[in-house]
Amino acid sequence: MNFLATAALALAMSTDAFAVAIGKGAAIQKPNLRQALRIGLIFGVIEATTPLIGWAIGQAASRYVEAWDHWIAFAMLTILGGLMIRESFAKSEEEQPEPTEQSFALLAVTGLATSIDAMAVGASLAFINANIYVTAAAIGFSTFLMVTIGVMVGRALGTIIGKRAELLGGVVLILIGCTIVYEHVYAAS
Repeated sequence: MNFLATAALALAMSTDAFAVAIGKGAAIQKPNLRQALRIGLIFGVIEATTPLIGWAIGQAASRYVEAWDHWIAFAMLTILGGLMIRESFAKSEEEQPEPTEQSFALLAVTGLATSIDAMAVGASLAFINANIYVTAAAIGFSTFLMVTIGVMVGRALGTIIGKRAELLGGVVLILIGCTIVYEHVYAAS
């Protein structure tokens, strides 16, 4: 793969994470740059790791991953989105505590949900003799940048939409999951 193809692939793989990061930034309400970098790093490392895993799995498992990746991502994103929506209605405005950092586990699961497709891409790259290490590094770096920027964009949105930011973040997660399934089904037909 040439530089342009690698860059385009890296950007494409980071778009789901970018959309989720906007919701995360809005839900955190006023995240600082350190928090944005932390979230970006978590997502970037996960997004760089999944194509390596997919590449290592190889041809035998790639058919299985490709057949189910959209459903796995859909289920994970819908569950996380539903939890965020439920949480947004569970607290009244006066009960809402000052937002804190998101837990590593929650960020990691969210990052994994947005990177399942990168695993399938990694498996397919094993068959075209692409340099998986360069490609995975490009995907991870692109995701790191896009998520960091997304969290800061979400910060601006969070001040505009206030306490319903978590509701918006949950809806975004569910919509991304639905989009993944729709694109997979639509591409297959």
